[in-house]
Amino acid sequence: MGKPKSGLTSKQRHFALALGSGSGMTLSDAYREAYQCENMSGAAIRNEASKLAANHDVAMMVETLRAKNERAVSASLVNDREKVLQRLRQWMDDAEPTDTNKLKAAQLLGQTVGMFKDVVETNNGDRASTEVAAEIERRLAVLQGADDKQPNDSLH
Repeated sequence: MGKPKSGLTSKQRHFALALGSGSGMTLSDAYREAYQCENMSGAAIRNEASKLAANHDVAMMVETLRAKNERAVSASLVNDREKVLQRLRQWMDDAEPTDTNKLKAAQLLGQTVGMFKDVVETNNGDRASTEVAAEIERRLAVLQGADDKQPNDSLH
């Protein structure tokens, strides 16, 4: 059985399709699916699967299939997002003024476009050494001033 014009044998193509399907199949699983390997050890299967995955034509087909799957998932997510936004707009426009669905739809719609983002300010505490020194001196001065105001309890 020779190689077809695509550069892959039917078993190599089956292996690449199994790997690129997006089902999370391991190299060994894809090899077991594409080849008859009942008499092979696990180590032999892993070794042969690794060699096959390193084949340029197989790797290119796997990469092409994975990219195609990613585009399909992205398109599906965009389509789902558009459906949700369309439904929220419809509920927001068609609901009665006293209807809580209208308020909730407006809130969810606003969240999807980032209108209600909470702003959290964080201070990582990094300060210049001169600033720290000035703070220490200020606190010492406050403490020394408090000591000067206390009555002297020493014996005369």
